[in-house]
Amino acid sequence: MASPPDTSKTIKLERYNSYIRKVNSTKLLNASSKLLFRATLLIALVLVFFFTFNYPPLSDSTNHHFHTHSHFLTSAFGGGGAWERHVRHSAIPRRPNGFTVLVTGAAGFVGSHCSLALKKRGDGVIGLDNFNSYYDPSLKRARQALLTQHQIFIVEGDLNDAPLLTKLFDVVPITHILHLAAQAGVRYAMQNPQSYIKSNIAGFVNLLEVSKAANPQPAIVWASSSSVYGLNTENPFSELHRTDQPASLYAATKKAGEEIAHTYNHIYGLSLTGLRFFTVYGPWGRPDMAYFFFTKDILHGKTIDVYQTQEGKEVARDFTYIDDIVKGCVGALDTAEKSTGSGGKKKGPAQLRIYNLGNTSPVPVGKLVSILENLLSTKAKKHIIKMPRNGDVPYTHANVTMAYKDFAYKPTTDLATGLRKFVKWYVRYYGIQSRLKKENELPEDSA
Repeated sequence: MASPPDTSKTIKLERYNSYIRKVNSTKLLNASSKLLFRATLLIALVLVFFFTFNYPPLSDSTNHHFHTHSHFLTSAFGGGGAWERHVRHSAIPRRPNGFTVLVTGAAGFVGSHCSLALKKRGDGVIGLDNFNSYYDPSLKRARQALLTQHQIFIVEGDLNDAPLLTKLFDVVPITHILHLAAQAGVRYAMQNPQSYIKSNIAGFVNLLEVSKAANPQPAIVWASSSSVYGLNTENPFSELHRTDQPASLYAATKKAGEEIAHTYNHIYGLSLTGLRFFTVYGPWGRPDMAYFFFTKDILHGKTIDVYQTQEGKEVARDFTYIDDIVKGCVGALDTAEKSTGSGGKKKGPAQLRIYNLGNTSPVPVGKLVSILENLLSTKAKKHIIKMPRNGDVPYTHANVTMAYKDFAYKPTTDLATGLRKFVKWYVRYYGIQSRLKKENELPEDSA
C-alpha cells in the first residue's frame, strides 16, 4: 500500500505566506494611519493660519476689535483669553465701591462722553457698539480711539446678540448699565422704519431679558427722548404731561421703550431710570444734527434750510450741551437703587423713574444760525421754508425740576458758549483754518 503524500512543506509554505500577508497588512495600516495623522495635522495648521490672519488676537499695542462672528471663536477656542482679559481690564473699578458699567452705544456721541466721565472718576467701563453706518462710521472709530487711549474697551457687537450679552455678564460682574444705543433721528424713520424697531424695541427687550436673568441684576439707566411729548402743547414739558400722541415713529419707539421698562420693572424687579434728552449738542456730536450740518454747509458756501412752522413762526429747540447731559446721566446712575430680582424672579418692589434732561432755555433756530455765522465769520445762505410733515415738532422746552430735586441736575452752559466749544472742536477735527476767528479766541472743549 502506497504511503500518503508528504504535505508538511505545503502547509509550512501556506503558513509562511499567511504570516507575510499579515505583516504587510500591518505595515500598510500603520502607513495609512501615519498618512491620515499627517493630513489631519496639515488641515489643522491651515485652519489655525486662516483664523490667525482673518481674526487676529487683541493686543495692547494695536486697536483690533471684537466682532460678533468672533463670539463663536471665543466659545470654540477655550474662552477667548485675550478678549476676556481686555474686557476685565476695562471693567475693573479704580475707586472704592466703584461701579462696573456696561455702556451701550459707547462709540456714539453721548455714549463716548459718558464713558470717559465714568472712567476718569474711577469706575470700570465696558462699551458695546455695532458701528452702524447711519452716519459716518469713521467718526465713531475716532471716538473709539479716544476711549482706547483712556483704557476703555469697546466690544463690537449688536444689542440683539443675546449670547454675546450673556458672555459679557459671565466675564465681568456688571453692576450698572447705561443704555444709550439706539437708532436716532426723526426723519430717517420715514426711510428705514425697521431699523427703529430692531434697535429701539427689539434690542432693548433683548438687553432687559439678559439683565433679568443675571444674578445679581444690574441697575439700568437708559435714554428715552423729548420726542415722546409729541403733539403736547403744554410748556415747559413736564414728566407729568401726557405722552400718548407721538408725532414720529422714532418717538413711538421711545415711548414703547418707556412702557416696556415699566413691564420689566413690575414683573422682574429691574431698577430702571429713563432719561428724556432734549436736543443734545457739542464736540464729537452727530453729523445728522442741524447745528453740525449747518456748520459744514456754511463753511462750504451751501444753502441751509431754516424751518418755520405752518403758521410762519420760528422753530425753537431746548439745546442742551453735552457736559450737562453727562452730569445728568452720572447723577441718575449714582442715585439708581439696586434691582430686586434674582435669576429672573422679583423679590420686592423696584425703583422706576423718568426724568427730563434739558437746558430749560429754548432758542429759535434762527438764533442758532446767527451764532454760527459769528463764530465762523461767514454769512449763511438761508432758505426759509415751512416745516415738512415728517414728525418734527416745532417747539421743545424742558422742565427739569424732578431731576434737580433727585440728583441736583442743573444745566450751566448756554448755547453761545456751547457752540463756541463745538466749533473749536470741529475746525480742529476736520483741519479747517480759513475764514475763522483766531484759535485763541475759541476756548478749549472738554472732550
